[in-house]
Amino acid sequence: MRIGLSTLEQLGRLRVGDQLIPTLEELLALVAGRVPLLLEIKVDGDIGRWIPALCRGLDGYNGPFGVMSFHPRLAKALPEFRRGLVVRDRLGSMRRWIFVHLASPDFLAVDREALGRLWVSRERRKRPVYSWTIRSPAERAKAAVQADALIWEADGRP
Repeated sequence: MRIGLSTLEQLGRLRVGDQLIPTLEELLALVAGRVPLLLEIKVDGDIGRWIPALCRGLDGYNGPFGVMSFHPRLAKALPEFRRGLVVRDRLGSMRRWIFVHLASPDFLAVDREALGRLWVSRERRKRPVYSWTIRSPAERAKAAVQADALIWEADGRP
């Protein structure tokens, strides 16, 4: 199933394990501002629909949250939100420079493989750097020194 071509009814039947995947509104109601949220938006070339839909979904939510994406236009288009640019380690230096300047992000979320690189250290002096995806205690120990926040799963959790 392709998410961008699916109806809300079709998406409402998707599951992770035995749990239905909540809509954004359901997730925000469940969290109710009790913990910060970091929402990664994967636009798959359909940015024109994502921006207004995301703004509608987040309208009125008072809890702490940030929005991040690999797409530099999405980060730039949401100045009212705390926004980040997700950067893969293999992204070339010229494209990375262009993306960062286009997005003007509040933070960067970098591939953990990029930690320790000179460009990450330079960016960290300008804005917070988060690192993804931390999956083990060893990765967590290394990343904790070179990033301001960790995005983890499985045994990478604190």
